[in-house]
Amino acid sequence: MHCSNRAVLGTEVVKIDESWSYHTSSKEVYDSDCCDSVLLELREYLPKYFGVWSPPTAPNDTYLKLEDVTRKFKKPCIMDVKIGQKSYDPYASAEKIQQQVSKYPLMEEIGFLVLGMRVYHVSSDSYETQNQHYGRSLTKETVKDGISKFFHSGYCLRKDVIAASIQKVEKILEWFERQKQLNFYASSLLFVYEGSCQPPTMRLGDVTLAEKGGVPKGLLSGGDVLEYNNNIHVINSTENGKIEASVGKGLSKFYALHKKAYSKRHHGQLSLKVENLEQDNMWKSSTCITQEHLNGNVIPQLEKVFCHMPADIKESANVEVRMIDFAHVFPSNTKDEGYIYGLKNLITVLQNILDN
Repeated sequence: MHCSNRAVLGTEVVKIDESWSYHTSSKEVYDSDCCDSVLLELREYLPKYFGVWSPPTAPNDTYLKLEDVTRKFKKPCIMDVKIGQKSYDPYASAEKIQQQVSKYPLMEEIGFLVLGMRVYHVSSDSYETQNQHYGRSLTKETVKDGISKFFHSGYCLRKDVIAASIQKVEKILEWFERQKQLNFYASSLLFVYEGSCQPPTMRLGDVTLAEKGGVPKGLLSGGDVLEYNNNIHVINSTENGKIEASVGKGLSKFYALHKKAYSKRHHGQLSLKVENLEQDNMWKSSTCITQEHLNGNVIPQLEKVFCHMPADIKESANVEVRMIDFAHVFPSNTKDEGYIYGLKNLITVLQNILDN
């Protein structure tokens, strides 16, 4: 997102400078004969490696050919976060240190810096983009809100993505807590998740909203429950008031549920159950309903169903978190405390966003 020497060609190519310590480190990490358990585990958190490449017009320039992590996503939402308390390596000159510190004086205190983000908004079918200046404007007081912007679809906060992201960052933290071979400077985490809306069919069955206090009993009666629109289709109504529904094309065209549902006086119960969640990678990531799209006091409860999903669902969100940008990786015999500090602070911020 911010590197001028990066190009995406189905895979990603990163130019190798002879001064890069990463050149040596990458050979060790990606070597087919590598048997170091620490480095082998590190591979899990890096883009996949496809060898080296030189352009015909510049045969002396060599590039690492890496996986394009965003390629499998239809509407990728991307955020690049620099991790660590220092963005300069141990051999940096005083001038270089001053230059880096002046860019973001809070780096040592916060432990990370948002270098940029691109977020797909379902509501407008468009992307919102923020550059490194946005990240540098964030303070201790505003960094939580600044990062939460990345997880908002335009309709709701993607808590499923936040929860999955926390899990992946925690795995990387566990690796850093165990290893004492490498220290990383000015390296980043790349967050990617699917922003598009393509929910498959779902069934509504047994989780009674009336029991949660959101819908008074007596709203539904007989077979005349809800009128349907382009996105929510009432297929069937059972005698006890339960309904089956199919969620269709996407959030951007959700309309109000008809007021007819609220004019009934019989003591039926509006019940919702989401089934087939093992197939929900698409629907769960997008089926969010807001106040402006539904009428009546059923709205808060529907938002709980669609926007605030249980933890076991969130864990399966389609999310990638990879370590990138290794221009300054150095051998060490101690833990990388600066990187660990940044990861812990980032996890804390993400967890605060999720808890709210």
